Amino acid sequence: MRVSYLLSIAITMLIAGCGGESAPETDSAADTTAEATADTAADVGADMAAEPAGGELCVDMGPQTPRDIASLAGLNTVTFPFAPPASEMNLCNIHTHTNAEHRGPGFSVFVSDAEDGGYACNETSDLSEADLAPAEGAYEGVAPGDTIEVHWVHTTCAATPGEGLGACVPETCTDPLLRVEAQVFLVVNDPDALDFTAMAYGGNMVGDLHQAMMIPATTGEPVLFRGSTTGPSYDQSTCSAAQVTWSVRPQCARLDINSLHRWAEQGNVFNESHSHGVRQLVTALELLSPIE
Repeated sequence: MRVSYLLSIAITMLIAGCGGESAPETDSAADTTAEATADTAADVGADMAAEPAGGELCVDMGPQTPRDIASLAGLNTVTFPFAPPASEMNLCNIHTHTNAEHRGPGFSVFVSDAEDGGYACNETSDLSEADLAPAEGAYEGVAPGDTIEVHWVHTTCAATPGEGLGACVPETCTDPLLRVEAQVFLVVNDPDALDFTAMAYGGNMVGDLHQAMMIPATTGEPVLFRGSTTGPSYDQSTCSAAQVTWSVRPQCARLDINSLHRWAEQGNVFNESHSHGVRQLVTALELLSPIE
């Protein structure tokens, strides 16, 4: 792979991918999803049209993301090597999306097809008043009751964690492999819920590799598949050329919103202070890789 091509991917990801513009400030998902019902795999097509509104399917691209991880179906024949395990790669970026971009067994409540739409955790409607108590702080675009999807991005490059996905593909690196470890969280005002600062980076090194301090391992066996970058600039007619190995956990976990605020207040090498918008679910089988 030529360096010039890698740079084009990095620039594309920086401008239009996961690290794009902030999602608009959202209301609590408990309000947003009050009238939404959990979908089944058979009616995903009712959530959003399979055919793109603005043009033809970009079938000349490789497999796209996000997807319904409960479905193994896919007709996209572009293949590339799976990336190594995250423990053998460098963590290069961490960011969040409001709501979940993927649809999974534990996050199947359709919110909307807007930039701040996507899917919410199934337990959203069961939250208590205490869970939903307002909690203001430095991390924007998330409120108690919201769902977020966290992406820990990894690269085979000798990269230093930094701002935007361009940090994952430095100019000196050729033929990188990229991997995203993804976990969906139900954000609550609860100090007993998971602490995001314990899952961040903070300069953590394992041997000579940059690593997250922790990524949840109790939310089900991750679903592994080939895909692309995400973010609201892409749809089924405007696709991402990046080739990414995805590892998405199928169940939600509770996350204390105050820990997100602490992460932003303390500062982080990713310069993340807000949650990003979502790319709507890719439903056209021609754009999806079959899950092996």
